[in-house]
Amino acid sequence: MNEEINFILDSTKESMDAAIAHLEREFTKIRAGKASPAMLSSVLVEYYGSQTPLSQVANINTPDGRTLSVQPWEKSMLSEIEKAIMNANLGFNPMNNGELVIINVPPLTEERRIQLTKQAKAEAEHAKVGVRSARQDANKEIKELDISEDLEKNATVDVQELTDKYIQKIDDFLGVKEAEIMKV
Repeated sequence: MNEEINFILDSTKESMDAAIAHLEREFTKIRAGKASPAMLSSVLVEYYGSQTPLSQVANINTPDGRTLSVQPWEKSMLSEIEKAIMNANLGFNPMNNGELVIINVPPLTEERRIQLTKQAKAEAEHAKVGVRSARQDANKEIKELDISEDLEKNATVDVQELTDKYIQKIDDFLGVKEAEIMKV
């Protein structure tokens, strides 16, 4: 019987780990003052008739903390990349120098910082929903097992402790991200 409970706990932990991993990916997309190639991860470029992620048609670098440079693998893509960055509505003003697309990342305004903090909180809440959903699934699976009430109660307590641990992890990540965003 314990093997079944352990299996449920392991799969629940995997689901919760996936929610944390997703949160980390989403947090890399939220800019916090300094330039990062991840800022352009949502940009899609028209490439031979299909929408292609920018990272698949160009190298994206950060020469310094306030600048992004995009070097296309084909020079003919420069204007297409520039247009795609403008259309992505990221608040950037790309400049094309004939070789590269250069983006000066403007410092964040107070209003924008507050917006990004709200976005980070929403992503954290989304991750918490994922964790709680995993808890709900685990508790349902435990109830379906043919085990004693004591074992069932202990297993649900274990699931709740796991949930609390992951919710705390999410809150910690959010705290770090908020501090990063609000730091001038």
